[in-house]
Amino acid sequence: MRILLLVSAFNGLTQRVWCDLKEDGHEVGVLLAPVHDDSSLVAAVEAIDPELILCPFLKHRVPEAVWGRYPTVVIHPGPLGDRGPSSLDHATLDGRDRWGVTALSAVEEMDAGPVWATETFAMPEVPIAKSALYNGPVADAAMDCVAEVLRMVAAGETPLAVEDWLAEEWPATVDGTGELPLLRRKAFEIDWSAPATEIARRIAAADGAPGAPATVDGKTYCLFDAATTPEDHGDVEPGTVVGVDTDAVAFATGEGTLWVGYAATLEKKRGPKLPAAWVLDTGHAPYRRMPDALAETTYERDGDVGYLTLRSYSGAMHTQQCRRMTDAVRKALIEDTRVLVVRGTEHAFSNGIHLGVIEAAQDPAAEAWDNIRAIDELCLAIAEAEQLTIAAFTANAGAGGVMAGLCADITVARAGVVLNPYYDMGIFGSELHTWGLPSRVGAEKADELLGAKLPISAAEAARIDMVRDIGPRDAAEFDGWLRDLAQGYAEPEAYVPALAAREARRACAMPMSYYQSIELAEMARDIFDDRFGFAAKRKAFVSKAAPTETPAKIRF
Repeated sequence: MRILLLVSAFNGLTQRVWCDLKEDGHEVGVLLAPVHDDSSLVAAVEAIDPELILCPFLKHRVPEAVWGRYPTVVIHPGPLGDRGPSSLDHATLDGRDRWGVTALSAVEEMDAGPVWATETFAMPEVPIAKSALYNGPVADAAMDCVAEVLRMVAAGETPLAVEDWLAEEWPATVDGTGELPLLRRKAFEIDWSAPATEIARRIAAADGAPGAPATVDGKTYCLFDAATTPEDHGDVEPGTVVGVDTDAVAFATGEGTLWVGYAATLEKKRGPKLPAAWVLDTGHAPYRRMPDALAETTYERDGDVGYLTLRSYSGAMHTQQCRRMTDAVRKALIEDTRVLVVRGTEHAFSNGIHLGVIEAAQDPAAEAWDNIRAIDELCLAIAEAEQLTIAAFTANAGAGGVMAGLCADITVARAGVVLNPYYDMGIFGSELHTWGLPSRVGAEKADELLGAKLPISAAEAARIDMVRDIGPRDAAEFDGWLRDLAQGYAEPEAYVPALAAREARRACAMPMSYYQSIELAEMARDIFDDRFGFAAKRKAFVSKAAPTETPAKIRF
């Protein structure tokens, strides 16, 4: 089919739908819907003349001139009967056990059209950030809905009214939904006398936007990336900083301790999201160990296999963080294990350098230079390891995060993961990509991927040998699959040939410093001379500036 993705942004879910549809042989293009300009939108759609329009991420209404002429299906992040723009906010804030995704026809009233498909999923027992929820369980359910829509269209089937679904097709499994109101920032305001678990839930629900506002020492901030521990603090006033560990800050609450990894100032407008200890006044707060849920690195050993998990909020890694992660890799490599698995969390792998920290720095160019050299050291530690290394793309990855994974001897991915080899950010790129990518896919394919700067699915990455294997889509099942895989490689019959393959790959390469020198020479010109507009592109990315037009490479 000729399918148009009508969206507000080419975000993670849109990219995943785009990748899957292209792999299935459909003709797919993207149109970034202009805000408050229905006439140009209608003209653009008519020029494309699609057989089907899918809207996996659209923030405003589709004009009747579009949905009245073309089958137009909106993917709404809410269960059957749910309506409203703050669906996921409500789901987390209200402590729902289950939530869902529904594919419905666009009509005049938002989220009120006939239903094509719906899927539900269990909400995490411990609330996770809205962005993690969206890119994980919501995205998986959305893909199931899209597959059903395509099946129905191909079979000539039509959608049913919500009432018919509820009466005949789909017994309600999520109660109490309906038209839920828009939640603005004030709805997430933090009361420090509440239990830490309740405050963490509010922070998770407000993740990204609008952010959960909190007053600390008379100043207002937005808090992000929260976790809790059960210890209380006696007579300490709730809202008082009681501990610091690396970038994370601990607060006393009405019950338990709240840990926060990121924060932003909130005056007339919200400042940039930065590591919490950089933003908040921690005074003389003592060191206190943060919970593992916020730890940048955790290591565990199982016989001959070591598992190093790297965690970064939203996947971005700033300079000091890259250095600490490099130290963690080197420490793991001096263990007497045979195999080291380097993995992300189920919510993020890595997107490379931290553009937000760079943009907020007093000297952005100097910070970018330090950041890229620091992530290079992380890549070198993996690329030159003596142990057999396995990198596992547990979630979406981009730019330097992808390239860091390709430095390992064996690279695997979870089904459904989207990989962005590089973004169009006006920089050449580093992270040993001039070796890591061509050594897997060949020079010609590497040039194609680096030139296109477009996402590919894990399945496509496996087809072109960019990754070795694909594991289950379910995060828990993938973890078990990964452990079985790693233990298998620790056995002599797999370990010996894997090491031989590693040595053959290295034998065909120049010294790693060769690739690093070439890449850094190009990066220096991009960062300090700004020859391709890195500063402006970085600023637009960090500020989430609305695109003025659809990039030609994703249009029809």
